[in-house]
Amino acid sequence: MESPEFFRDPYPLLAALRERGPVQQVRSGPHGATWLVTGWSEARTALAEPRLSKDTTRYFADKPSKRNLAPAVSATMLATDPPDHTRLRRLAVKAFTPAAVARLEPRVAEIAGGLLDRMASGGDRADLVEDFAVPLPIEVIGDLLGVPREDRPALRRWSNDLFAAGAPDTIDAASHAISDYMTELIAKKRAEAAGAGAGLLTELIAARDEGDRLSEFELVSLAVLLVVAGHETTTSLIGNGALALLLDDALRTRLRQDPALIPDAVEELLRYDSPITTATFRYAAEPLTLGGAEIAAGDVVLVSPGAANRDPARFPDPDTVTPGRSAGHLSFGHGPHHCLGAPLARLEVRIAFQALLTRFPDLRLAAPPGELPWRHTRLMRGLSHLPVTWSAQVTSC
Repeated sequence: MESPEFFRDPYPLLAALRERGPVQQVRSGPHGATWLVTGWSEARTALAEPRLSKDTTRYFADKPSKRNLAPAVSATMLATDPPDHTRLRRLAVKAFTPAAVARLEPRVAEIAGGLLDRMASGGDRADLVEDFAVPLPIEVIGDLLGVPREDRPALRRWSNDLFAAGAPDTIDAASHAISDYMTELIAKKRAEAAGAGAGLLTELIAARDEGDRLSEFELVSLAVLLVVAGHETTTSLIGNGALALLLDDALRTRLRQDPALIPDAVEELLRYDSPITTATFRYAAEPLTLGGAEIAAGDVVLVSPGAANRDPARFPDPDTVTPGRSAGHLSFGHGPHHCLGAPLARLEVRIAFQALLTRFPDLRLAAPPGELPWRHTRLMRGLSHLPVTWSAQVTSC
């Protein structure tokens, strides 16, 4: 599952695995087996199963490793179980309520419009990933956390390196760089005068310093998670979704003529080409049966939203884009670890597609689809670059 063919198109292999059974053993080692969950029903069950722990600290406590991951990256909120996970999530979730996200809409639209202005001023070609899909969510989460604008490109680079499959040294170095940066940023925010630098990060610092509801390590780790998770999924969704639209003239025309259809299209594009191929680490804290598989205590269980979202038992004709089909994709997870930033991601992508379709009505690929480069990462699925072109005459937003 690390071949260029898999990164380009993982779905044939995932479908073949699912046809053998919704839960398949894919690896065996000294610490137990590793299972891959590809069926929709089984994946949804696994994502909410309390016997599948995410506590990596406990799992690796007695397992020597040559890795040098920064603890603030390896033990984020994603790698905790209730009640700690519940406490940490409660501190961050208020920034992503529907009302809080709705207040961000004018700023998101402003950022999207500015990026498209820059694209239009540069001629009739652009890289839709580097020029739009990457900077849009980086700017939004940077604003939300109060990250200085000049530091955001470095954060993006380190975050990208964290998902580099087959490059442990690169991943480890990036983990320390981003952890060290957020530690320093927290110190700067803490030193600011009262009332200055307002934002989510300042509020989390207050929760640490005033209420002692999280430790200093948890504060740094939560900040790292928010900056990484706050843009990686959205970047991939914008790129993957834009490619699907560029390959479907009829759908692109429908959405341009009736923007009210865009939210349904976003949900279907989330299902069709999920930005998450494989969810983060889980292991069996006690024996359980899942999809007919007998999973022993200590076994690793990897859930694949990318595979589950194309399970024909749930989604008829799953390899086609059909907006308006029944909901139920697992791209944002399910259960206690359901992505808390999902409302913001949906807002960003809706605005991104609407602005893009309005501003560049004849947008088209500038390279053959089979030659587009994809990121080499097991967890995320996203394009490295998406070259596009358009006529010289563009429509203002």
